[in-house]
Amino acid sequence: MNLRTYPDPVLRHKTGRVETVGPEERAILDKMAETMYLTQGVGLAATQVGLDRQFAVVNVGDGLIKMINPIITKQEGKETQEEGCLSSPGVTVKVTRARRITVQFLNENGEVCELKADGLLARAIQHELDHLAGVNIIDYLHPLKRALATRRLKAARSRQAKKTSRRKKT
Repeated sequence: MNLRTYPDPVLRHKTGRVETVGPEERAILDKMAETMYLTQGVGLAATQVGLDRQFAVVNVGDGLIKMINPIITKQEGKETQEEGCLSSPGVTVKVTRARRITVQFLNENGEVCELKADGLLARAIQHELDHLAGVNIIDYLHPLKRALATRRLKAARSRQAKKTSRRKKT
């Protein structure tokens, strides 16, 4: 799967709920997990690979979690930490998030699950759910810093496109 990078408009898209869970959905979740591992991330949302579905995968070291239609039902405490994002390479942002959460979702078999998470797992889940709502870490920056980061990301994206174009010509 191709990873989308900011400011790709698809990253602003609010995803649609998934109505059925079958072989196609399981295959997509598997491909998303593969993409997450290949890019050395700890989470990946469907929008980051251009899909309009409420899918997210997360693995902070305790095993892979595949979520369909995830929703946070409870939040406790707050903490602020630096975050990076596969879709905003080279950008880190201090983000305040809930310290502990409870999230409900369908698993890859269509079963309703509930997970209580804290620490890095809670942060990663909240980060991926932001993506499903069209929110990016860059949105947490002061407007001036956001403009500078956006300019930097556009320049990097342009350089990458030129490299890819040259490779195709040879």
